[in-house]
Amino acid sequence: MARSRLCHDRDVLDPMLPSGAAGGGVAGARDGRAWGWRSGRALAVLLIVAGALVLLDAAVTLVWQEPLSALYALLRQDRLSGELRRVEGAAPSSAERRRLASLSDERQRIAYLAGELENSARDGSPVGRIVIPKIGASYVVVDGTDTSDLESGPGVYRETRFPGIPGTTAIAGHRTTYLAPFRDINLLSPGNHVVLEMPYGRFTYTVSGQRVVSPADVAAAESEVGYSRLVLSACTPLFSAEKRLLVFARLTRTVPAGAARRLPGGAVAQPIELAGPRPRPARAPAGRPRPGRGLPAVLESLDPHLLAPV
Repeated sequence: MARSRLCHDRDVLDPMLPSGAAGGGVAGARDGRAWGWRSGRALAVLLIVAGALVLLDAAVTLVWQEPLSALYALLRQDRLSGELRRVEGAAPSSAERRRLASLSDERQRIAYLAGELENSARDGSPVGRIVIPKIGASYVVVDGTDTSDLESGPGVYRETRFPGIPGTTAIAGHRTTYLAPFRDINLLSPGNHVVLEMPYGRFTYTVSGQRVVSPADVAAAESEVGYSRLVLSACTPLFSAEKRLLVFARLTRTVPAGAARRLPGGAVAQPIELAGPRPRPARAPAGRPRPGRGLPAVLESLDPHLLAPV
C-alpha cells in the first residue's frame, strides 16, 4: 500500500511527466554514459593506431626509406619513363639533320646532340637514365636540382654539362626520401661502374673515389679537371644535412646511340674507349645560361642541425 502511495505521489508532484518518464531519464543517463565510454574507447584506439603507424613509418625509413614519398616518386618515375621513351624515339629536326650530315666524327655528333638536348631541356624534364649495378640502382634522371625536380628522381646540376660534352657532369639525389636513389652510393668503390643512358649515347664511368665535403665546397662538385667525369652527390650522414658525400668517376667508354650512331654514308659509329684523360676539343658546344647559385637544394641546409629530407 505504501508503495502504491509513493508511486501515486510522484505522479501528482510532477504531472507533466508522461507515464514512465522517470525510468526513461535514468535509462537515458545510462545510455549517455555508455555512448561517451564507447567514444572515448574509439578515440583511444584511433590514437594508438595513429601512433603505431608513425612508429612504423619511422622504422621503415630507418631501415629502407620513407614510404609515402617513395610511392609518390615511384608514380613520377613511371610517368617520366614514358616521356623519356618518346624523347629517345623522336627523329632529329631538319636543322639537326643538316648539321649531323656535316659531322663524320662520333665525338662531334655526340657533343652536338648533347648540346641540343641540354639547351632544350626544361626543369624536371627527363633527359636520361642512371644505372649503378653495384647498388642495384636504375632511375630516370631529370634536368635540374630544385626541390620539385629531385622529388621525381636524380637531377643534373644546371651548373654542369650533359654527358658527351667535355667537362664535369654532376647529379644530385636523395638518400632517405623520394625513392632514395642515392642511399647506398657510399658503398661505391674504385673500379665500380656508373652508366648514364642518354638518347644520343651510353656513357660508362669508372669510380675513382669519394670524399665528404662541407656544404660550401661547391667547387669540389662542379670544377673542371681536364677530363670528362661524373660526380654523384648527396647529404651525409643519413638523416642529416650536415655534410656532403661526393662520389667521383671518370668517363671510360662511350657507345653512340640514336642519331649519333648513324654516320654519313651509312657507316655505323663504333664505341669510344677512353684509357685516360683526353684533350678537350678546341671548341665545345655552347651551353645554356647557368644561374650562379650554390649547391642544389638537396645539398643545402640553412640550419645544419635540422633533419631535413635528404
